[in-house]
Formats: sequence, structure tokens, C-alpha cells
Amino acid sequence: MSQAIIRQPAVAGLFYPGDANTLNANLANMLGHTAAPPSGPCPKCLIVPHAGYVYSGQTAAQAYARLKPWADQIRRVVILGPSHRVPLHGIALPGCDAFATPLGEVPVDHIAVAAVRTMPGVCVYDAAHAAEHSLEVQLPFLQTVLDDFSVLPLSVGQADSQCVAAVIEQLWGGAETLIVLSTDLSHFHAYREAQELDRDTVSNILSLSPDIAPEQACGAFPLNGLLEVARRHALRTELLDHCNSGDTAGDRGRVVGYCAVALYEANEDAN
Repeated sequence: MSQAIIRQPAVAGLFYPGDANTLNANLANMLGHTAAPPSGPCPKCLIVPHAGYVYSGQTAAQAYARLKPWADQIRRVVILGPSHRVPLHGIALPGCDAFATPLGEVPVDHIAVAAVRTMPGVCVYDAAHAAEHSLEVQLPFLQTVLDDFSVLPLSVGQADSQCVAAVIEQLWGGAETLIVLSTDLSHFHAYREAQELDRDTVSNILSLSPDIAPEQACGAFPLNGLLEVARRHALRTELLDHCNSGDTAGDRGRVVGYCAVALYEANEDAN
């Protein structure tokens, strides 16, 4: 039997605490300061930021707290995020067997990998995952709020929205599958300017308008694909939080914007 290939954490100790005890305490604090109701429909998709936890962790927590009542239902999480470190055309699958964080290992869903690896624009490319933070920073949140689950992290470069949408549709699944879209909003504008720019972007997201530009959101390529699919499925959107780094831990001269949005299928409203 061949030895499992584990993708080791690349940004533990940088974007989030590298010590398990400190990380658990950090996550418990963020999730404990959310306005999530004790019950409600299970999100089909979440849109969350991916900066260091000190900057955007509380915003992400607003979304992840919604999953707590559904911890034993969600068994597969598909995470799409932009490729920051490696030039990439299309969508990169990981070639590893699991992703590790200080909280343990999360297995890669190889059935999901097989379902999309021959689709147009999709390849296995570990270099796109090796140092990528947009996917990794989501894992400790998921490990905290869910029970047993597998993951399929997808690193998305310059990719046609229809190509991304086709992959999401292939992986859509049922109540066992959650889609997580990792993106920040505008980058390095002054505080007030960023507020105006991000307000428009959030409005487009909430109206499921798949025409977000990379200048509006670093995850625009995967985001537009998700919004296209969300329109087809007539998902309902809910804005959970919207701020920028000037509201959290950064100065207001050059800020990065964040939002947390939950998307629900129509049949979940009856739950």
C-alpha cells in the first residue's frame, strides 16, 4: 500500500495560529461572537473572505456559524478560491490524499476528483495548492463546525465562468454537499472609496449578477461561476457581514474588503 500524500499547512502561524490550542481558542472566540440564530435553513453555499484571521476571521465566522446545526448532514465540502501564488489558466485539482492543519487532516474526496478531472479546463496541479492560502484558511473553520467530512479544494485561475459553472454543477450533489467560495473584495483603496466599491460588489453578489471584475474581488473567476449556477438554481441570498480591514486590524489608508454571504436552496426554506 502506498503512503498517503498529505498537503502540509503553508500559512499556519501566519494567517492563523499555528498551535492547535491557540487556534481552537481563536476559533471558539470568533464563532462565539456571531449573530447566527440557533436554528435555520442549511446553506447550500457560503461566500467567505480569506485574509488573516485578525483581519477577516470574524466575518468568515458569521458564515461558518450557520453550519453548526447541520454538522452531521454535511459530508463533502467543495472549496473554490483564487490562485494567488501560481499563474494558472483553468481549475487545478490537488493530487494529494488529504490537507493538514494544526487541527488534523481532512481527506480529499477522490470520488469528486474523478467526477471532474477530465472536464474542460480542469487539471491536477499540486503547485497551485502548495502555498495557496485562500483554500487553507477555510479548513480550520470547517474542522470546528462540522463532524466527519471530506473536501475538494479547487484553485481557480483565469477561467471562463461557464467552465467553472459546469464543474460546480457536476459537484452540486444534495444536502450532503456544501459549496464554499473564498474571495476578498476590493484591494488597497482608501477606506471610504473601498466602502463604496464594495457596496456595489455586494449588491451584485446578492442579486446573483455573474459579472464581477477581478478589481472588485480577487476571487472573481470562481465567484462568477458560482453566481451563474446560483441563478440557475434560484438560490436565495443573505448578507451576513460586510466590512474591510480598516474596521478590524488595519489602517484606513489602504484597505481590503470582506463579506460573508449565505445562499439557500428554495426547498430549505421549509426546514
